[in-house]
Amino acid sequence: MRLGPLTVRTGEGRPALPAPGGVRRARAADAPALHALSEPFMRTGALRRRTPHVYAARFAEFFVAEDAHGTLEGCVALRIFPGDRLSGTGTAGVLHNFCVRPDRRRRGVGSRLLTTLLLHASDRSVTEVFAATTGDGEAFLRSGFRETGSSRAPRTWVAALDPARGSRVFARPLPGAALPEGSVPVQPWPARHCRASTYTR
Repeated sequence: MRLGPLTVRTGEGRPALPAPGGVRRARAADAPALHALSEPFMRTGALRRRTPHVYAARFAEFFVAEDAHGTLEGCVALRIFPGDRLSGTGTAGVLHNFCVRPDRRRRGVGSRLLTTLLLHASDRSVTEVFAATTGDGEAFLRSGFRETGSSRAPRTWVAALDPARGSRVFARPLPGAALPEGSVPVQPWPARHCRASTYTR
C-alpha cells in the first residue's frame, strides 16, 4: 500500500506543511531499491561504497522520491548528530547518499528531496546541515548551502572523510538558527528547482 503525502512539522509557531509531492520517508522494504538506485553511482566513485546490509540497517535515515508507479526516482539521507557542549555547537545534520536517476534529472526531483530533508531537519531542531561532495556543489549552492571549512561539522563525520577524495564541505544554517560569523543570510527554503548532485558521500 502506498502512503499518502508526508507531513513534516516545521517547529514551534509554524504550521505543519505537507512535503512536496512524490517524496516520502523510506521504509524497510525500500532497502533493496535504495541500494539498486545508488549502486551505479557507487560504481563510478560518485557515491561512497555501501553494502545492501547498510541500506537495510539505515533505511530510516532516507527520504525517497518515487514516480506514479512506485519506482524510486531519487533518494537522500540525513544523519543527526547531537550538539557538542564543549565546542558550543548545536545539533547538526549530515546529508548523504543524494542521487537522482539520470533519466529523472532536471525535473525537480532533487529540489523536492532537499526541501523535504531540510524541513525534517528543522523539525528535529537541527541548527545546520552539512554535506561533502567531490562535485561542483551546484545543487547545494542553489539550495542555500555555502562552501565552508569543517570546524563546525560533527567531528566523527569529519574524521571519516577520505582526504584522497578531495571532498568539499558545504553547510546550510536552518531558519531560526544563529548564523556563524561571516555567513551570508540565506532564503528560508530552496526557491528554485535544482539539478541533484550525484557526488555526495
